[in-house]
Amino acid sequence: MVGSGSKHAAGGSGLGGGGERRKYPIRAEDYELYEEIGQGVSAIVYRALCRPLGETVAVKVLDFERTNSNLNNIMREAQTMILIDHPNVVKAICSFANNQTLWVVMPYMAGGSCLHIMKSVYPDGFEEAVIATLLREVLRGLEYLHHHGHIHRDVKAGNILVDSRGGVKLGDFGVSACLFESGDRQRARNTFVGTPCWMAPEVMEQLHGYDFKADIWSFGITALELAHGHAPFSKYPPMKVLLMTLQNAPPGLDYERDKKFSRHFKQMVAMCLVKEPSKRPTATKLLKQSFFKQARSHDYIVRKLLEGLPGLGARYQALKEKDEHLLAQKKMPDGRKEEISQVLILNL
Repeated sequence: MVGSGSKHAAGGSGLGGGGERRKYPIRAEDYELYEEIGQGVSAIVYRALCRPLGETVAVKVLDFERTNSNLNNIMREAQTMILIDHPNVVKAICSFANNQTLWVVMPYMAGGSCLHIMKSVYPDGFEEAVIATLLREVLRGLEYLHHHGHIHRDVKAGNILVDSRGGVKLGDFGVSACLFESGDRQRARNTFVGTPCWMAPEVMEQLHGYDFKADIWSFGITALELAHGHAPFSKYPPMKVLLMTLQNAPPGLDYERDKKFSRHFKQMVAMCLVKEPSKRPTATKLLKQSFFKQARSHDYIVRKLLEGLPGLGARYQALKEKDEHLLAQKKMPDGRKEEISQVLILNL
């Protein structure tokens, strides 16, 4: 377990070149922080150099004083990330406390998030084969998490990360949860956590708790986000999003407006966006859908999304400045203000 000082920290080791074990240091002075590449309510992510290994990594710095979460929960979350082992889920390499912050060291995902790639280059969304490739990888990650009793609880384009080789990983366990805490795999959650546009109706209602099927709803919303460049209802303030999600028919791909997308894509999204959780498919079942037959390789993602893309730090800074300018001009829709932080945590 991660403790309050580096001597109790969770060390990490990974396979280096030639298959030998690599030991990552658990002291802040062994990491040189470079530019900011991500930000949340209580955390900032930096590109960093692990000095002893000469390796570029990402370091997520969580400020204990700025987070609503219980310190022990944060520590347990970091430990959970270290135990994860799947090619489509971001793994924490190690974590340690440094004064009033927790540092979580992770692999550097040079492509950044799909949200940032869209906002930088594809404001109207990706083409279908790209979406199928990205979503297939995300589903593989969800299949692994659900099999091991985890609910991610914040599936969205901002948490789909791409590495320099076109590998796709589901990231940010800032709000994920493990169902094994009391040894009861079937126990549903009751915490109101997530981002409203992607949040399943049962999470909003807080009546009977929820299970991993909440991730399937968020996955369907993410599919629409990748198709259109934004999530449904994203222009509305959070409370309006809650009401619309609960009262309106589920969103989907329109058969008239979205003619460029295949019938298989529309069917797959419709399967996910069913208000009754028990009627949604599992990740395993979704992977068998015809839509995913068009998914391609990692090289395809490199060619289609990463070639010619500015560096992650420069891209992130440009988007941040653009958002700050829009906020200053008061020209940003309420929903976009919500999207900047990308996090809403209300412990009811």
